[in-house]
Amino acid sequence: MSLLIGALSLGLILSLLALGVFMSFRVFGYADLTAEGSLTLGGAVAAVLLVAGWQPVAATLAGALAGALAGAFTGVLITRFNVARLLAGILTMTSLYSINLRIMAKSVIPLANERSLVSQSEHLGLRIFGAPAISIAGWTVTVRDLGLLILMVVFVALVAAVLLVFLRTNLGAALRATGENPQMMRALGTDDRLMVTFGLALSNGLVALSGALLAQYQGFADVQMGIGMLAWGLASVIIGEALVGSAPMGFTLTGAVMGSLLFRLMVALALRWGLNPNDLKLITAGIVLAAFLLPRAMESFRSKKRMPAHA
Repeated sequence: MSLLIGALSLGLILSLLALGVFMSFRVFGYADLTAEGSLTLGGAVAAVLLVAGWQPVAATLAGALAGALAGAFTGVLITRFNVARLLAGILTMTSLYSINLRIMAKSVIPLANERSLVSQSEHLGLRIFGAPAISIAGWTVTVRDLGLLILMVVFVALVAAVLLVFLRTNLGAALRATGENPQMMRALGTDDRLMVTFGLALSNGLVALSGALLAQYQGFADVQMGIGMLAWGLASVIIGEALVGSAPMGFTLTGAVMGSLLFRLMVALALRWGLNPNDLKLITAGIVLAAFLLPRAMESFRSKKRMPAHA
């Protein structure tokens, strides 16, 4: 039970990464490599501020804001200096490695003894349940794990709801239309460069928010914690799309969250069955490839079955 609750909690935290990757990958049509640096940036800023005595909520939001600034910088490189999208993401991601080291002043910042959202959720669980552990269906579960799971469910639901409402506003519609047809938006008098910059800032703000929560969940911020996380976000988005198919925006965002949860559960089960942790990144890449190719193969198979047989 603890394994399941832990996997769900981590999956919810990384679902914010999936929502951020969704913004760049599906709204603007490319995977922004800035995400791998901005996730670490969010965790680094939050960790430094927590050690300095900041309130956990304020430190977490500051980490998200730092990621938004990194995304805006990538947007400026693309729109103002005509740097290729892929190269702009690589440049920002590479720069952020040194910036994160500067912020942290060392490669790892421990947070086990600091006040964080995780410790606050544990205190809340103790107040609600009155014991350090409770029994659920015969399984013993710590209130720390249960309290964190409840907190993440509420937090992710709130963030996803706010994002959905935003995407349905005039500004959100302009953002999506810019990703679909920037020439049309320019003809309508909309500054598509501003829309791209704002969209990437929003995307990386969500990614950095995930990084700030991830650092508090695992009890430390690591300068290399963002390596390979873009693949994780892509896997979550693609798995979510396979689950919900072509659906309205609300279901699409829900699918990204569901994809993150399912992907984390698959990883947890693989580790439980003896997967070498050193192979985790390789398995992640394999799952991304399978999730990308399988829907196409199934659609091709259905199309062949619908074709009338030739005499």
